[in-house]
Amino acid sequence: MVKKLSYFARSERRMFGQYLKAAAGLLCVFMAAISASQAFAEDDYLLGGGDTVDIVVYGQPDLTTVVRISQDDGTITFPLLEEVAIASLSPEEAGRKIAKLLRDGGFIKNPQVSLTVKEFQSQKIAVMGQINNPGQYSLTGESRVIDLISKAGGLKDDAADVIAVVKNEDGKQVKHEIDLLRFYAGDMNQNIKVSRGDFILVPKMDEFYIHGEVQRSGMYRLERGMTVMQALSVGGGISERGSMRGIVVTRAQSDGTTKKFKVELTDKVMPNDVLYVKERLF
Repeated sequence: MVKKLSYFARSERRMFGQYLKAAAGLLCVFMAAISASQAFAEDDYLLGGGDTVDIVVYGQPDLTTVVRISQDDGTITFPLLEEVAIASLSPEEAGRKIAKLLRDGGFIKNPQVSLTVKEFQSQKIAVMGQINNPGQYSLTGESRVIDLISKAGGLKDDAADVIAVVKNEDGKQVKHEIDLLRFYAGDMNQNIKVSRGDFILVPKMDEFYIHGEVQRSGMYRLERGMTVMQALSVGGGISERGSMRGIVVTRAQSDGTTKKFKVELTDKVMPNDVLYVKERLF
């Protein structure tokens, strides 16, 4: 069990967790205020089997319909046209296709068709790891990393602050690292767009261990750039019998072995380090 979340203000992480659980719509509004190019764009979404669409033909209320796209062949049944294949099209492209079929078929001279997605079901993305509700989640228009983390219930307390997004780019699996601390500080470039076939993985936080002559022995969260002195403060400092000299660390090596050596107070702590504070001689 992690005994202390951070040597920084714990309230910041609570605020971050609350932020991730906020509605995705609020995030989109904030992003739109920063840059219009990042605004929600449903037309980036490609329709697929299982999606439900709302189709309106202006001036023709009898043709207004809500229909689910077939999982088998990606078609819908539409009045006058019977079956129309719209899978793999954007909503705008699908609307134009229906308008063209109505015009070419001689049904309406100049049809104006609006097609919107009522239920997103066809495109899903996996969100796994240290997340409250891991699983498959449907994409809705221009979905971004934080949208999906929010849908999955937010981060667990032991989640890392750098997560991985694996994307399919030109037929290759490419890993992108997302720095949540930078995002929390206002860097919206960390909130990248995700699409069907991507995979979000939230790893467990890095940890270190401290024991010996300290106030609170145990396992703790390893913050970025943490020094031995900061690690000691997380453990409540050394005990009355402890010595600041000769602190020993046991560190894992690349070949799977471990190595013990003395460290200075200004040395950096590494993931899974085990710090041991010796008892002073006098």
